[in-house]
Amino acid sequence: MLALIVGTGQMPKVVADAQDSPPLICVLQGNAPDRLVPDLTFRLETLGSLLVDLGARGVTDVCFVGGIARPVLDPDALDAETAPLVPLFQQALKQGDDGALRIVLDIFEKTGFAVRGVEDLVPSLLATGGVYGDAWPDARMRRDAEVGAAHIASEGARDIGQACVVAGGKVIGMEDAAGTDALIARMGGTSKDARAILFKAPKPKQERRIDLPTIGPDTVAAAAKAGFAGIVIDAGDVLVLDHAACVALADRHGIVLWARTGD
Repeated sequence: MLALIVGTGQMPKVVADAQDSPPLICVLQGNAPDRLVPDLTFRLETLGSLLVDLGARGVTDVCFVGGIARPVLDPDALDAETAPLVPLFQQALKQGDDGALRIVLDIFEKTGFAVRGVEDLVPSLLATGGVYGDAWPDARMRRDAEVGAAHIASEGARDIGQACVVAGGKVIGMEDAAGTDALIARMGGTSKDARAILFKAPKPKQERRIDLPTIGPDTVAAAAKAGFAGIVIDAGDVLVLDHAACVALADRHGIVLWARTGD
C-alpha cells in the first residue's frame, strides 16, 4: 500500500489521481494540498505516531510530494513515539533543505518503508528534451542557459537553491528558501529589458526521491508577467506539471519554454 506524505500545491492530487489504487493521504498540518482530502493530518511532533499508524495500516511505500514550509518544533507537543526522534529533528532543522530532507527520508527508510519518487510513480511528469512551444531560444539564450547550469552546479553544491535568473551572460538572481515564485517576483522589475531567463535544475547530488525541481502553469504565468524571455529547465531532471497548459501559456505570451539536454 502507498502513502503520500503531502504538502501544498497541485502536484499531490496529480500523483494521487495517477495511481491504480487510492493512496493514503497524509498531510503535514498547515501545508494542505489543493483539491485533495487528507486521510490523516500530522505534526512534526507526532511523526513517530504517524510511522506506527502507517505500519498498522499496511503501508509499505511512501512518497513525499508538494511544498512544505520548514516547521518549528514545539517540545511541549511531542508524543511518546516521537520523543526519541528529537535529536534527528534538531540536526535536520539546522541543515539546508537537502540535508534536512535526507534525514527525514532516512527516518522513514529505517522504519521499514520504501521511499519512492514522483518520477517513479508518474514518469510522464519528467521533462523530455526539446523546445515545447512556438518560440525558440536564440544564441544568447543558449549561452545564458549554460551560465545558469554552471551556477546551479556551483552554488547548489552548498544547498542553496534550484533556480536562478540569467541575463546577458550574468546571474542576476538566485533562488533562496522563499522558493522560485519569490525569485520571479523579485526580478520582475529588471527582467523584460534584460531578456532574462529563468533556469531551473537539480542541485548536485540532490536526493531525487524527495525534492525534484518542478515547474507548472503558475511558473509560466508568473515568468511571463515578470517579463522573462524564457524558462529553461534540464531535461530528465525537472517535473513539468500540466505540460499542455504550460505550452499554451508560453505560446500566448511569446516566451521560450525549453527543456535543455546538457550536462
